[in-house]
Amino acid sequence: MLISALCDYYDVLAKKGLVLPDGYSGVGIHALIALTEDGAVDSIVDCQETEIYTVKDKPKERKVPKTVMLPKRTEKTAIDANIIEHRPLYIFGLNYDAKTAALSASDGKDKAKKSHDAFVEKNLEFIDGIDTPLVNAYRSFMKTWKPEEQEHNETLLGAGKLLVTGKFAFCLAGRPDKLLHDEPKIKEKWEQMYAASTESDDAQSAQCCITGEYLPIERVHAKITGLPGGSPMGNTMVSYKNAAEESYGKKQSFNSCISANAVKKYTEALNYLLADKHHRTLIDETTYIYWAASGDEACNSIFSALAFGDTMDSEHTDEWLDSVFDGIKSGRATREIVDGIDNINSDVSFYVVGIKPNSARLALKCIYRQSFGKVLQNTIVHYSDMQIGSGGGKPMSVRTICKELVSPKSSNDKVSPALMAKLFDAIINGTAYPDALLTAVVRRVKTDTDDEKNSYIKMNNVRMGLIKACINRSARLKGKQEEIKMSLDLENRDPAYLCGRLFCKLEDIQRRASNDTLNRTIKDAYFSSAATRPAVVFPKLLSLSQHHLAKLEDKTAYFMDREVTEILGMMGSVFPSHLTLKEQGVFMLGYYQQKNQRFEKKAAAKAADE
Repeated sequence: MLISALCDYYDVLAKKGLVLPDGYSGVGIHALIALTEDGAVDSIVDCQETEIYTVKDKPKERKVPKTVMLPKRTEKTAIDANIIEHRPLYIFGLNYDAKTAALSASDGKDKAKKSHDAFVEKNLEFIDGIDTPLVNAYRSFMKTWKPEEQEHNETLLGAGKLLVTGKFAFCLAGRPDKLLHDEPKIKEKWEQMYAASTESDDAQSAQCCITGEYLPIERVHAKITGLPGGSPMGNTMVSYKNAAEESYGKKQSFNSCISANAVKKYTEALNYLLADKHHRTLIDETTYIYWAASGDEACNSIFSALAFGDTMDSEHTDEWLDSVFDGIKSGRATREIVDGIDNINSDVSFYVVGIKPNSARLALKCIYRQSFGKVLQNTIVHYSDMQIGSGGGKPMSVRTICKELVSPKSSNDKVSPALMAKLFDAIINGTAYPDALLTAVVRRVKTDTDDEKNSYIKMNNVRMGLIKACINRSARLKGKQEEIKMSLDLENRDPAYLCGRLFCKLEDIQRRASNDTLNRTIKDAYFSSAATRPAVVFPKLLSLSQHHLAKLEDKTAYFMDREVTEILGMMGSVFPSHLTLKEQGVFMLGYYQQKNQRFEKKAAAKAADE
């Protein structure tokens, strides 16, 4: 499904002129080699672009290579030069040792020398007969450059690690706007050469499993570049390395029965999506790409903002998103909210794909296809399920959710890609949330501690909203009534919910009795055990509360004791011996909503006074 969808998307992009023409490859260039007219290296100019990205809700900057269009790159792993080379080992014929910051023309196997010789031979032959200032400088560089004489070249040493992982383009000194590969005569000759090239001798023809046509099958699929964490040389989506994977006498990717035309389409489309920040989002080590089959960019903008909280370019989109969350708070119907979008085809197919590098290949973590209208409806329902309390607040994006599923004290913890895939399934298709999600949230609430120095609170709207969403959606999909309301439910008779409310009241009594001077309350000492084994903990807490009540004024003590008695009366004074995972979540919601009621009353009183 994925390769077929990418091929279809390529056709859409081709009509808009957004993908590379046949015979060219997109390459991320890090620096320009500025040549003098006689072919000497004048300087190496950094041409990377600045990109803004987010880490823990904080914007940061990083440099990314500038993508340019070069003659089609070789896919061979052995020494094989390109026309208009971009690899430093081929261009300079020198090895760079990052530890010692030293250049060397010899490496024991003469790979650097062989690579440079292949580059010089192939490119001198190619530019023969082309006479322009830049091409002449390029020719002089290849004829006069002696790697063994450049081991102490200060200009090259200044490039540092780029001599290992960087990619380069050529220009004349003082003219970084005019690049060698853009020369009209270079393009003309390359296109003639590419058009005249014939199929390789080992080409095989068969019925393409993507198009259904009888076409030559591609032996080695093109690389996917630009994947965060992936190989600098690119990763492949389809490849065969082991004899055990081969069948019917077919070698390598002949097994896949994907034609060369289909390979070009799906790789070009996937590289385009990965190169465009409006089509991709990185969460931990997994990259999520998304697109509308029609090529409608407004769909990408809306989904990116709704699901990932990314910054939007469209003012209209931002206004619509504000109306979405206003609609959720006011209880408007989901369909009514979706119909409020102008000039959007809600029936168009929309794709969300999660991919992650795995050695030299791509690992597909999830793929979802759904109509865009349905994606919007289900995503809005997701946010509606997560709403808790009467306040507003920012949208709880997937990135925000992930942040709450790991310990704030750890910089290495990451959310499992399998859990992320199931979470996306629940959001996009409206299915039940995974059990592992509820387990992760409850564990974080029980094990994390409040940290005022880092402004971290273990119980917040995101975590409590996730617990509420998991419990309510599970009940709704089973045809039952939703169990948890958005705010405190005084009619809820669930023992776990009442235990949570009672714990909050007992903590409030202790807090008032000490005039808020305690460094450690019953919440710090007993919350986790009370949420697990109420029958063991609550008798002790009730006994402690009597000592705390004795320290209060009679009127205050009377009203607080009456509130405790009312909750005990609804429970029948029988505490559950053990709470299941779901009941622990209900306990936490009871506690959280009871506590929030106090703040909501104070806010309402303050607003009335003003």
